[in-house]
Amino acid sequence: MNKYKVCVYAITKNEEKFVKRWYNSMQEADEIYVLDTGSTDNTVAKLKKLGVKVEVKEIKPWRFDVARNASLNLVPKDTDICVCTDLDEVLEPGWRQVLEDIWEGHTRVRYNYNWSFDTQGNPAVNFYIDKIHLRNGYTWTHPVHEVLKCNFPEKIITTDAITLNHYPDPTKSRGQYLPLLELSVKEDPEDDRNMHYLGREYMFYGLHNKCIDTLLKHLSLKTATWKDERSASMRYIARSYIGLKRYAEARLWYQKALEETPYLREPYVELALLEYSLNNYSQVTKYCLKALEITQKYKSYINEPSSWDATIDDLLSSAYANLGVYDLALIFVNRALEKDPTNKRILNNKKIIVDNLKNS
Repeated sequence: MNKYKVCVYAITKNEEKFVKRWYNSMQEADEIYVLDTGSTDNTVAKLKKLGVKVEVKEIKPWRFDVARNASLNLVPKDTDICVCTDLDEVLEPGWRQVLEDIWEGHTRVRYNYNWSFDTQGNPAVNFYIDKIHLRNGYTWTHPVHEVLKCNFPEKIITTDAITLNHYPDPTKSRGQYLPLLELSVKEDPEDDRNMHYLGREYMFYGLHNKCIDTLLKHLSLKTATWKDERSASMRYIARSYIGLKRYAEARLWYQKALEETPYLREPYVELALLEYSLNNYSQVTKYCLKALEITQKYKSYINEPSSWDATIDDLLSSAYANLGVYDLALIFVNRALEKDPTNKRILNNKKIIVDNLKNS
């Protein structure tokens, strides 16, 4: 018999294609609540047909924290455990029993989140999130990349026995993120997390100088102490210098990232990619081999899929081929194909390498 009342809550807009899949993974809960923020498709009708409790409310001006708090307010006060998800996410079966077993004495749960998957269906970016929480005393804050805040000392437990998988809609626009991040930083200029996110967003938009200036501010904040995120800011600064064709400065910032986090593959791989673009093939092999020495993949949203997919082996095979070392090029092209067996470019590279070996 269940000891706790567990409710799922979410926000949605025009996500009818996800409704059934999402509901099937959430129905271990006692009740499910959704705030629809203005769907024009059949999202609301489909949710109601499944027995989900839905309220429709437009949030103007749009802010994710306001929407999250409005959806949380739908959940009854006598609920013991709240589970916040989005409709493009799926909880793996058995999550309710795990909560029943571990919840006593805790206020929040950190659990496994697969944010993206590779072409073979394996987790590519994986980290912990903590959107399972006590009903009362928690509120969402920040216009975007919103986080939970509470008014009491938390007791958080971490488990790998609960996994949430993310299957985003690639057609959905990110257009609202940039102005919301600018607002978030304006509201709280000392928040290192959102300063980092804003700089990253400028990078995505190709606003190179704004990216560099913003991430320099991030690195200067006293609270910006998490090395992995600092290293990512340095890498994004380097990417922006590449966008400005200032390669020496890009190389300098990648070196800074290496010094900050010598235990992460990402700075080595991005530096190798830079050197490859500049035809410095011996440097490519140097940094790729260094990256391969790192075998531990940490749970972090800072992870880049290119550090763990076929990219390193692909770079090594191409660099060795350009250096005329075809026996090593063949070893690494075969390794790349083990990870990405249908890649036509890599398959063609192998043919070229094999032909050169036969003729040497």
